[in-house]
Amino acid sequence: VQLQASGGGLVQAGDSLRLSCVVSGGTFTIGTVGWFRQVLGKEREPVAAIPWRGGIGHYVESMKARFTISRDNAKRTVYLQMNSLKPEDTAVYYCAADPRRRVGVTPSSQYAYWGQGTQVTVSS
Repeated sequence: VQLQASGGGLVQAGDSLRLSCVVSGGTFTIGTVGWFRQVLGKEREPVAAIPWRGGIGHYVESMKARFTISRDNAKRTVYLQMNSLKPEDTAVYYCAADPRRRVGVTPSSQYAYWGQGTQVTVSS
């Protein structure tokens, strides 16, 4: 399974970005796709997750109001729509796949496959 994240960039506070994660190779083995983010020197933290086949997205509570995770199985893509961005959202954002179908947000240790990350920088 390979994941390719894209869509990051430099934006101003209050702007929006949509990240994309294209999944390829063995998608039949995937149960859940999640988004994570990591600031240099800090642990990678979960943002949101969604089952690969049916079901709704789940979020870390602090991001629920501004972020939306969705999927398009025909395009093998999972999206993370981020609105009202804040400087503290600055991080490298990663998508990852877990072979098991999960309900809720789970830690990075549960995920077997990772994309390369895309940088999001929010200026004040």
